[in-house]
Amino acid sequence: MTTTRNLHQEMKRNFVIERLQELGMTKTPAGKDIHGLDYDELKMVLVLAEMRKVDIEHPGHKWFR
Repeated sequence: MTTTRNLHQEMKRNFVIERLQELGMTKTPAGKDIHGLDYDELKMVLVLAEMRKVDIEHPGHKWFR
């Protein structure tokens, strides 16, 4: 059971790393390599990266202002 849980966690971690790489990120804003982060840290970095790419000037995104 533990092996399955670890595999699942590692798959989720790899998915987030791939998404960050698609966004052009290899390091956090603080300069840490994304490959050295745990899943929870990666999720936070991804959320912030996704927020930065939102065009706040677009009329449909007024709630970001």
